[in-house]
Amino acid sequence: TGESMPVEKKAGDTVVGSTMNKTGSFRFKAEKVGRDTMLANIIRMVQEAQGSKPPIARLADKIASIFVPAVLVLASITFTVWLLLGPDPALTYAVLSFISVLIIACPCALGLATPTSIMVGTGKGAENGILIRGGEALETAHKINTIIFDKTGTLTRGEPEVTDIISHGGYSADDVLQLSASAEKGSEHPLGESIVEEAHKRGLELLPQSGFEAVPGKGIKAQVDGKAFVMGNSALMDASGIDVEALSEDSINLASGGKTPMYVGIDGKAAGVIAVADTLKETSVDAVSALKGMGIEVVMLTGDNKRTGEAIAAQAGIDRVLAEVLPDQKADEVKKLQAEGKIVAMVGDGINDAPALAQADVGISIGTGTDVAMEASDITLIKGDLKGVTTAISLSHATIRNIKQNLFWAFAYNTILIPVAAGVLFPFFKVLLSPIFAAAAMGLSSVTVVTNALRLRHFKP
Repeated sequence: TGESMPVEKKAGDTVVGSTMNKTGSFRFKAEKVGRDTMLANIIRMVQEAQGSKPPIARLADKIASIFVPAVLVLASITFTVWLLLGPDPALTYAVLSFISVLIIACPCALGLATPTSIMVGTGKGAENGILIRGGEALETAHKINTIIFDKTGTLTRGEPEVTDIISHGGYSADDVLQLSASAEKGSEHPLGESIVEEAHKRGLELLPQSGFEAVPGKGIKAQVDGKAFVMGNSALMDASGIDVEALSEDSINLASGGKTPMYVGIDGKAAGVIAVADTLKETSVDAVSALKGMGIEVVMLTGDNKRTGEAIAAQAGIDRVLAEVLPDQKADEVKKLQAEGKIVAMVGDGINDAPALAQADVGISIGTGTDVAMEASDITLIKGDLKGVTTAISLSHATIRNIKQNLFWAFAYNTILIPVAAGVLFPFFKVLLSPIFAAAAMGLSSVTVVTNALRLRHFKP
């Protein structure tokens, strides 16, 4: 549901289907099945959001709907004028001019203006590790003024790691870590695994351990290298008769920073505190800074508690946090922003992000995330690098600029050559554009549009 740390469950608590049980085993009673489950509800929300998205009317389609009838009218007027006022053979001149106008005004360049740029733009995106599902997403991305980031697994790594070790009572930080990792070796609990991994990184040898006992919701006990070892929260320390008053302030400070502190006691005395947290990805801060530099509002959305959410947001440079949001509420938060007239992009990686990804004007998924999230999104960042978000938006701006250049050329071409094909120069210079030259000019216009679209190949993030 979005928490960065495992959620302890006890007898009588509600568990959600499709979540993962990390340690131990238990019996459960299914209260909802089939279409009534949380997962089925999420899938249904994704489908509803995708179905409610209005189709984007392409600029070229709007223009063509006006342009084509207008050309037919102009060609008919040209035929009539030549037939009534033209020199002999009037019918021949009328037919030639009629055909020339239709050929020169053939909206090939207009039709190629958008798809060629979109094709090159999506190809360039793929080169940069950005998979864009369709032209609509690429065309919409340049309008984005608000981006919502999921926290766990998107801004953060999605797995806990040791961030702080505070030693006490004559023990060094390595002593505290070595004894803690030795007690946790073989543990399947994410916090225990992170402590063991940190010990391996520091090259610490794990000591013999026996009598391991997990105390649900509190911590662990064990005998490590002949020492009575206890690690967990203050309740476990009190139950074990260990005074941690000297470390309580450190623990409070760590907790206020969105970290999970665990007291360590050895032979009945406080030995230190180990803090574990889901830390930011290396590129998160730079990506957020770049987006804010583009004038885009950045919002963080998380199912985690407000304190942890605000701590992570502060590290990332995000000012607005929407915390404690359940999976079925995330799409509603996107709707609220859209109701304010904002063009919203959602960046996420999990199943619980899928409805919000589908609801957003542009959904951006992390390639290292779940298949459901990627299926619901419009853009996928293959490498999981959040800088890809800024690259996608910049590429959208470049593509739209290229499309407008193509449309300008197509219009300029028609504006200049349609009157020539109609015979406007004939009274002055006795020049009449034949259908053959009109066809050549029309082809040249199309080549020009395609050539301009290919300039997008030189796009650099």
